[in-house]
Amino acid sequence: MMPSITTSAVAGSRVRRTVLAVAKPIAFAVLLWLASAAGAVPIPGTPVPITLQTFVVMVAALTMDWRQAGAAVALYLAAGAAGLPVFAGGSSTAALFGPSAGFLIGFLPGVIVTAWLKGSSRRAIAAHHAAGSSTPTAFTASTARSIAAYAAPGSDDAADRTDLAASVADAAASRPIVFALTFLRYFAAAMVGCVAVVYVFGFAVQAALTGAPLPAIILASVPFIIGDVVKSFVASLTVSVAVALRR
Repeated sequence: MMPSITTSAVAGSRVRRTVLAVAKPIAFAVLLWLASAAGAVPIPGTPVPITLQTFVVMVAALTMDWRQAGAAVALYLAAGAAGLPVFAGGSSTAALFGPSAGFLIGFLPGVIVTAWLKGSSRRAIAAHHAAGSSTPTAFTASTARSIAAYAAPGSDDAADRTDLAASVADAAASRPIVFALTFLRYFAAAMVGCVAVVYVFGFAVQAALTGAPLPAIILASVPFIIGDVVKSFVASLTVSVAVALRR
């Protein structure tokens, strides 16, 4: 009976992972629509309004791998291209041929670049360890060994208590360092992918469609850029906190 139970458990785990892998991109595609439906703030001098879409794109990139994040944005763009009113102001297909088209299209490469650059916490911790610093993983193993030694018959209680206390203290001291490294990694990835890459596409398409000089477009977009830097900071901090709480 044991092999059957184990096989069922493995199969159930695979099904859950598959369902989650499909559900997350769909959920973020819906969130992108809700972010645009929540309203937009018009900026004088530019035909492109400020919305929360970029923030959702950033969170998607920082919480999913590049395939899932790309699928979420691709699904959102496909819904708009199919005529559903999912873009800012309830627009659909026409928005993909208007001044904001470059920003919408830029979401796709932007989210993929961010998700790819952010890497994984496991790789970051390994790199931190390779640089000569201890990691929470190492601390956990060290603490477990100390607890086992403390509980073993005939153990030297004083020495084991000292070892256990040192391991716990080191783990507590390292957490802020790992958190800061995670935040900086996420923030840099969001700035490169969801800000720099998206704006390259946005500026290029807007200049081509409107005929306006590129410096004028960049100058008019300064409020957007400032807002997206703030969004990058908030998204990176939020996801970093969530990652830290899961450990």
